[in-house]
Amino acid sequence: MIRKLRIHSSAIQYFDMVRRCRSIREAARRLNVASSAVNRQILKLEDELGAPLFERLPAGLQLTSAGEIFARHVIVVLQDAERVSSELDALAGLRTGHVEIATVEGLTADLLPSVLEALYIRYPRVTVGVVTLGSQAVPEAVLSGAADIGLAFALQRHADLQQMSVGHFRLGALVAPTHPLATRTEVSFATCAEYPLILAKPTLSIHQQLLPLLSRTILQRKPALETSSLELSRQLAKRGVGVAFQTRIGIEADLASGRLVHIPLNDNGPLFSDLGVYVRSSRHLPVAVDAFVRALCEALTQRADPALS
Repeated sequence: MIRKLRIHSSAIQYFDMVRRCRSIREAARRLNVASSAVNRQILKLEDELGAPLFERLPAGLQLTSAGEIFARHVIVVLQDAERVSSELDALAGLRTGHVEIATVEGLTADLLPSVLEALYIRYPRVTVGVVTLGSQAVPEAVLSGAADIGLAFALQRHADLQQMSVGHFRLGALVAPTHPLATRTEVSFATCAEYPLILAKPTLSIHQQLLPLLSRTILQRKPALETSSLELSRQLAKRGVGVAFQTRIGIEADLASGRLVHIPLNDNGPLFSDLGVYVRSSRHLPVAVDAFVRALCEALTQRADPALS
């Protein structure tokens, strides 16, 4: 059983659950306590801090400026309590814990399953939660405490995020083996644009990376499809609908079987998409989280393409 330390005021636990649920009633349900008890603790905190912590809006409760400041403190306190709990369990030889991962969709096909399989064998009592997000949404999941580890492409530097490892992966055109471009070893975006394109929506990092190429390319036709799903892009490229753009992460099985061809893009040099492993800066990682971070970093190092200049 995973140990849950209750060494801090219940007010902190209640505040954090209300922050996550944006509702006192839903927070009380999840905590299995009365709504009045949760509301009483929130009012007590607001009295002690001398400021309201939540603003009541039609869509639910929203943190005030004071609430945002207090939330950052609460996240640090609760995550550090989790670390203490995991270290105490490690001393007892239990190797328990829980790890929440926020990841981009492409990693759920091969890289993440491989890492989780190996770690499950080594740490069978550690539980894992995984949510798939666009790269730009991953930082907020880590910073808010919703995720312990973030896996994302092409993130800008952030003072509150620590990059534990990074792998460089060639961005390339994805086509069916019968496509006219399939025999090429490299291809320019302009050449790809002579055929129907399958483009990423702005929620995906690939969209931002291709914007400079799109801005200087005259498209002969509208894109065949724009989507936020890499899986849909892959399936349509496999069916010959158009040219999609991805790294080879997540399409390993299709490449090995010959169902898809990945042609690296070259526009005045290769285009790399950096895949990073992220945690919140200055956080002392619980034993289980640290083990998962190390395994993910090793997997990135093993699979990454060499970064050419």
